[in-house]
Amino acid sequence: MTSHVTTHVLDAVRGVPAAGVGLTLSRHDEDGLTEIAAGVTDADGRNRELGPDALEAGTYRLVFATGEYFDAQDRPAFYPAVTIDFRVEDGQGHYHVPILLSPYAYSTYRGS
Repeated sequence: MTSHVTTHVLDAVRGVPAAGVGLTLSRHDEDGLTEIAAGVTDADGRNRELGPDALEAGTYRLVFATGEYFDAQDRPAFYPAVTIDFRVEDGQGHYHVPILLSPYAYSTYRGS
């Protein structure tokens, strides 16, 4: 199964996929945030099974546990987590949210 939201994390400094990065997917609602799913990136830095195969329209949050990833490698890092809020629209299909990561910077975009 491929979930509605997938991700890919690349370690830009080492030039390798970032395996073992913890992830949480939550939905913004009237009570704040409701966690939908949690997981980790695989050996290729990907997670294709983060949550259901369909999501309702709304605003979601994807949190990457980047501090834990760098701590496990005994590398100092500035960001303990990378938090990305994004909108899911009806009829828009799959959402791929990758990040390019280093200890002191990151970039993201809506992938395909």
